[in-house]
Amino acid sequence: MLLPTHYADLLARLSSKTLCVFLAVSAISPAAVLGSQNDCELQSHSTGCSLEADSVPDGCAMESFAAECCFGESCGEPLFGSITPLTSPSLFNTCDDARKSIADSGITFNVNVAQFYMGVVSGGVDQSGRYSGHGDYVANIDGDKAFGAKGMFIKLRAEHRFGESMSGTTGGFFPPNVAASLPVAESDDLYLTNVLVTQMFSETFGVFAGKLDTLDGDQNAFASGRGISQFSNVAFVATPIGLRTTPYSTLGAGFVILQDLEPVFTFSALNATDTAGTVGLDELFNEGIVLVPELRIPTTFFGLPGHQLFGGTWSSRNYVSLNQDPRIVLPNVAIARQSDSWSLYYNFDQFLFVDQNDPKRGWGLFGRAGIADPDTNPIAWFLSAGVGGNSMIPGRHQDTFGAGFYYSGTSSQLAPILSAALGGIGDGYGTELFYNIAVTECFNLTADAQFLTPARKSVDSSVLMGLRGVISF
Repeated sequence: MLLPTHYADLLARLSSKTLCVFLAVSAISPAAVLGSQNDCELQSHSTGCSLEADSVPDGCAMESFAAECCFGESCGEPLFGSITPLTSPSLFNTCDDARKSIADSGITFNVNVAQFYMGVVSGGVDQSGRYSGHGDYVANIDGDKAFGAKGMFIKLRAEHRFGESMSGTTGGFFPPNVAASLPVAESDDLYLTNVLVTQMFSETFGVFAGKLDTLDGDQNAFASGRGISQFSNVAFVATPIGLRTTPYSTLGAGFVILQDLEPVFTFSALNATDTAGTVGLDELFNEGIVLVPELRIPTTFFGLPGHQLFGGTWSSRNYVSLNQDPRIVLPNVAIARQSDSWSLYYNFDQFLFVDQNDPKRGWGLFGRAGIADPDTNPIAWFLSAGVGGNSMIPGRHQDTFGAGFYYSGTSSQLAPILSAALGGIGDGYGTELFYNIAVTECFNLTADAQFLTPARKSVDSSVLMGLRGVISF
C-alpha cells in the first residue's frame, strides 16, 4: 500500500531516543535532517529501538511492544540465552526535553543506515565481496499539532545509496540486496523521494497526493521491510511482477479506506515514469498514467491473524525497450512498440504461532503469486512462499528470521530478445535465508545466504553469503 498513515496516540510517544540522535547527526551531515518515525513505522518484527523507516500501519499492530521498549523500558535479552547484549540508553540524555518539545509540536524523525557486505562464493558472474549501503532520512509532520490543520499529515523522505551493490553479480534479474541499488543505481547522491501530503477526513477515509515511492506496496507481515529489516532480495521485498509498470519514485494521488486503523483498500493514480532525481511536475503524465488498486483483507484463519492481498497495475505508457530500473537487472535493448501494460498480484501472510504473553509477536507463513502482460514484461509470472517472524530460540524473542523460495517465469514473447542480448534464457528461481540478531536496542546484525539459479542458461547457479548491519535512530 502506498499510504503512510499516522495516528496521534503513538505520535505523542515518539520523542524518546529519536530526536537527540537527529540533532547530533544533523550537525555532522545535512542528509540527516530528514529522519522519521510515525505511528506505523515500527518494523513488523521490531527489535528494541530498531525502527523501520516506512512500514505500514499493521506493522504497529504487529509490534507495539517495541514502542514500550524504546520509550522507557530496557529490552535487552541474552544473546542465545547466554551473552547479554549491549543496552543503549538515550545517546544524549540532555536532549530529552528538546526531543519531547519538538515531538509535541508535531514533528518526528527517523534515521536508518544499513550497511551490507556480500559476495558470491560460487557460480554467478563475479565472485567477489562488495561493500554497500543505504541511508533513509524521514520526517513526519502532524499538521494538527504543527499548524492546526486537523487530519493532515506530511511525510518527507530523503535517501541515498553508497558502495557497490550486488546487482549483476549473480546473473539473475533480481538484485540480491535491492536497498543498496535504491533510489538511483550507480549514484551516491541524496534524493528526495517522498513529499507526500495525506488528509484524513475520518477514521476510515483519507486522500493523499504528492511525490511518493512504491516499495511499500504489496505489504506482507513476513516478507516486506524495504530490504532492510527482513529479506534482502527484491523477490521477497515486493512482487517483481509489478515493477515494469510502477516506477520507484514518482508523483501521484489517491485515496485510502481504513478498518480498525489499518488500510484495507487503496487506489493510486501515478505518473508513468520515475522522477526520483527531479521534481517531476514538468513531466507529469507526459508518457502516460499508472492506476494501482489494492485490497488487503485482515483474516483470522485458525483463530490466528493474517492477511489476504489482491492488487493490480495498469499503465497507459508506450513500451519500446527494457528500460533500466534499480529494482530489476535487465539489458537496455529495444522491443517491438507496445501500448499499455498490466499486472495482477496476490499475497498472503498467516500466523501459525502467536506468543501467549504478547499476541503481537509470533511467526508464520507467507506467499506471493502474480501474472503480467507478456508483451511488455520480461517476467510473465511469479510465485514465492516461505516462513518468517520472531525467533523461536529461547531468550531471543527480539530476533527475527526468514526462509523463502521463489520461481520466476520468463515471458515467451520477450525471451528471443533477451536471448539475443544475454544468451539462452529460461526461468529463474532461488532461495534466501536470513537471521536477524538484536545486538543492541538500536543495532541489528543480519546473516544472509542466497542460492540462486538465474534465467540466463549460460550462467551457473550461484551461492551468495553476506552480512547486513542496520543502525536505527
